[in-house]
Amino acid sequence: MRWDSQATQVAQPDVLPGLARLNTFIRSVRTPEFAGVTFHEIHAKSALNKVGHTSAMPFTWTINPYRGCSHACVYCFARPSHEYLELDSGDDFDNQVIVKTNIVEALRADLAKKSWKREHVALGTNTDPYQRAEGRYQLMPGIIEALAESGTPMSILTKGTLLRRDLPRLQHAATRVPVDIAMSIAIFDDELQRTIEPGTPSTAARLATVTAAVDAGFHVSVFMMPILPYLTDSAEQLNDALERIKAAGATSVTYSAMHLRPGVKEWFARWLNTHRPDLTPRYRRLYGDDAYAPAAYRKKLAARIRPLIRDHGLAPAVEDPNTGSMGSTAAAQERVVGARVSARDSDGLWRRRPNKERTSAPDGEQPALFAL
Repeated sequence: MRWDSQATQVAQPDVLPGLARLNTFIRSVRTPEFAGVTFHEIHAKSALNKVGHTSAMPFTWTINPYRGCSHACVYCFARPSHEYLELDSGDDFDNQVIVKTNIVEALRADLAKKSWKREHVALGTNTDPYQRAEGRYQLMPGIIEALAESGTPMSILTKGTLLRRDLPRLQHAATRVPVDIAMSIAIFDDELQRTIEPGTPSTAARLATVTAAVDAGFHVSVFMMPILPYLTDSAEQLNDALERIKAAGATSVTYSAMHLRPGVKEWFARWLNTHRPDLTPRYRRLYGDDAYAPAAYRKKLAARIRPLIRDHGLAPAVEDPNTGSMGSTAAAQERVVGARVSARDSDGLWRRRPNKERTSAPDGEQPALFAL
């Protein structure tokens, strides 16, 4: 049992039909330590996920010990991945976390196959491997050890300060295989960070983790992703962020403007209308029916941030890798996802003009995610 029996409640599997259909489903667990969060334990048939051949990412394999994330970042690009199990990309993504309890055993089986070529494996490309649940399930130590023992290079991207727990283990792994570490820090304003990334460690704590990793001998990259138009993109804000990143000991910075896929766009728009309604018209004009900020905005952002990166002695940024994955390349192909959103602005959505195939939602109609 992974939880103290006196501190947990085991939910019935029929609470979530999409999960109950899985023959790998074990149980759903709630604990007072994680108020409002349900963990759905499953057995993974395999740990390694192969990246599609059409992907522009410079790695072929990923590992995701968790699906869903209690960091609850409003802008998280991975939110739509929850929908395949009949979970929504809003509250369910934050509060219904799937845990692959046997992932270490599954990984060792994958790595033992004769076909395994010891290609680079990336962690943190979908949801954070060091989110709060990792403190209880402790899946990462076994993953790190299995990869290192098999001679498999690895990279980790995280917002989680729990990374510090595993620095000695990562140091040992780095004597056997290449190990890359990156910390995701998008927001350097404490008040904004608490509202838009409510489940994450503070910016100061993450910068301290960067320093700890540097002191452990790693070259650490900071992912300033996403940069939020009109919220974190002024020259003063960028300069302050880069100054703090440099002081923490990071060697490079990766940045991108915010990318709003369907399922994310609605959630972010709702946050915007609640916390910064004054910016809703500007965001409507900027993103409209698209998932990406316009090229003109991205060029202005690049012209603003690149000289600052240079001035602070940080390595050049990788531009617009979209998914926030480690090792992204400037040549990464943009896969623009049409974000044809139409509903009442008061429901947390914006629209510019309906396309030819779709008209505006009928008056009073609301998307299921925000149904009253």
